[in-house]
Amino acid sequence: MANHKSAEKRARQTERRTAANAARRSRVRSSIKKVEEAIKGGDRKKAMDALKAAQPEIQRGAGAHVIEKNAASRRVSRLNARIKAMA
Repeated sequence: MANHKSAEKRARQTERRTAANAARRSRVRSSIKKVEEAIKGGDRKKAMDALKAAQPEIQRGAGAHVIEKNAASRRVSRLNARIKAMA
């Protein structure tokens, strides 16, 4: 347990940030799953719409350091390639 005022404040900040990052990570994962489900369903238009919605969410996650910047770019690129391969 924290013994100093500054340590108590740090503990509160960590708790808040952990909750926010968990929510961000969940949003990123959910948006990726929606794209993958649309790809599995075979609906190219639905997959493109899902990717358009997911891309900013993934990039926001990268901006918040919830997901590595290069990993975010790689995910978007691979999802886009899978959608293009559906044609």
